[in-house]
Amino acid sequence: MYAYCLFCLTQRCGIVAKLLEIRGVDRAFSPQIINTFRKQGENKKRSKDLLPGYVFIFSEERLTDYRLFYGMDGVIRRVGRQEHGYELAGADLDFALQLLEKDGVVGAMKLCKEGEDVVLEDPLFNGVQGRVTKIDWRKERARVDFVFEKNPCHVWVSLEDVKSLTKPGEEQENNAVTVDV
Repeated sequence: MYAYCLFCLTQRCGIVAKLLEIRGVDRAFSPQIINTFRKQGENKKRSKDLLPGYVFIFSEERLTDYRLFYGMDGVIRRVGRQEHGYELAGADLDFALQLLEKDGVVGAMKLCKEGEDVVLEDPLFNGVQGRVTKIDWRKERARVDFVFEKNPCHVWVSLEDVKSLTKPGEEQENNAVTVDV
């Protein structure tokens, strides 16, 4: 499977992905993440862009005809190196293939403790130097810092089963806010 990425106008990502599938690529999407937010004292979930402006493209065959992208309103540039045919490689390719396995939607993740560190059980962010840097116990989410396309990024991911985790330095109380890890 070959993976490519386009940088687009954020508002056009969904339309660009649909047009690419109509034009013949096997799969295209702008990755989404299910995020937790608080409204009127209650946790709710909503879908947000994981990497705003990025559209991932997957094809069984190597793309050699880039006319596929031309004339598409909202496409800014291809991501990657020209000498490699703009194919994703290394950690970026692993990240893209993990997203493909999730069909472009990242749901709630589970945390576990490894020694002094708190890590995500899901391998999605492992290859892109993903690190949990903060936990917001009240909103049941964690901030993950990672690197994509040699650029530092961060995202807040929803957490599964937060109630079973113990907060550092205290017992289970629901009034704690963001804690640096």
